[in-house]
Amino acid sequence: MLRCCRSIHILSRHTFIPALKNKGWPDPILNSRGFCMSCKMTEESTDPQIKALKRPVDDTLVETEHEDKKLKTDQDERKYPKKKVALLMAYSGKGYYGMQRNAKNSQFRTIEDELVTALVRAACIPEGHGNDMKKMSFQRCARTDKGVSAVGQVVSLKVWMIDNILDKINAHLPPHIRILGYKRVTGGFNSKNNCDARTYSYMLPTVSFSPKDYNQEDTSFRLSSETLQMVNRLFGLYKGTHNFHNFTSQKGPRDPSAKRYITHMSCREPFVRQEAEFAVITVRGQSFMMHQIRKMIGLVIAVVKGYVDEGVIERSWGEDKVDVPKAPGLGLVLERVHFDRYNKRFGGDGIHETLEWTEEEEAITAFKDKHIYPSIVETELHEKSMVNWMATLYIHDFEATATGNQERKDDDEDGNVSD
Repeated sequence: MLRCCRSIHILSRHTFIPALKNKGWPDPILNSRGFCMSCKMTEESTDPQIKALKRPVDDTLVETEHEDKKLKTDQDERKYPKKKVALLMAYSGKGYYGMQRNAKNSQFRTIEDELVTALVRAACIPEGHGNDMKKMSFQRCARTDKGVSAVGQVVSLKVWMIDNILDKINAHLPPHIRILGYKRVTGGFNSKNNCDARTYSYMLPTVSFSPKDYNQEDTSFRLSSETLQMVNRLFGLYKGTHNFHNFTSQKGPRDPSAKRYITHMSCREPFVRQEAEFAVITVRGQSFMMHQIRKMIGLVIAVVKGYVDEGVIERSWGEDKVDVPKAPGLGLVLERVHFDRYNKRFGGDGIHETLEWTEEEEAITAFKDKHIYPSIVETELHEKSMVNWMATLYIHDFEATATGNQERKDDDEDGNVSD
């Protein structure tokens, strides 16, 4: 190619230019730089001295652009200091594939997808960090799976402390996802690792506690005080440390991680919504495994309905495999996460606040009443997830783990939770 260009250049000097002179072309044009630019460029490109002169010019431009970007970033950081905060989140999980973001599979929308997009658009984090939130030290306290809601989720990350930060983030979020509050935390704070306990609630129709031969679709059923006392006595058996290997999957009886500590579990007084009676179960524990809460509730329902005696609860903590039914995912809500040790150590240091959300209680209640409870009630009355699940209780033998279609169906169900 180089030889070809040189040949053309020589040919132009000895053949084309004389011919054009004979035609009357003036010398200024024929000798101009533009006339033989391609040849000149070819010659110049082979000159190492010219190359050496060109290279610093390009590097200077790149360096200047880099310095401009760095200057802009430094100016932003000086104007809005970057601080680590804990954000209190509330969301309805319906229609989402859980809390945790899956950057490799963006077709399944998650709560974190919405949050990260809002943080970038609100200019709380650099746009380039949206796909790698580790750069912002991002961590969620609890992972909620498909369909599970929350009013007490806490995430920790570094953000630029812009003016009116909550309003600006929420302006880019859908109404069923809200940031209800934020607090400054220590630089080493991690919302998952610093969490001491988690509280979940589970809303269900009280017909779940009716006898097994009762019409499960009868919305006029009302829970008696005697049955409620029985339910709470059974839930009380879960308190303490037990081996919950039968309440999750892929954990053996001698796996140390199957031991979990439960501090509280009870069912509150029932209430009526759209002529059907509902109740809310509350459970607090140090941490929970996948399916654990739903299976704890499912086993108590089976006992109350008369499918098995209550001795199965203590038997399920032994080494033998027990077939524990798993209640539907609808109704499960992350209510609160607890940071008792962090609060004790840093809450009174005069710099940081305790991670208690008493000022946000009113907003939390309002969000549940507007976005979560109505969705659970509507979905249950129309799709009858609890009614349909109760119709399968008779196939459980409560002895050996169910196999075949039922087990595969359980694995495919929505609304798991693990921390």
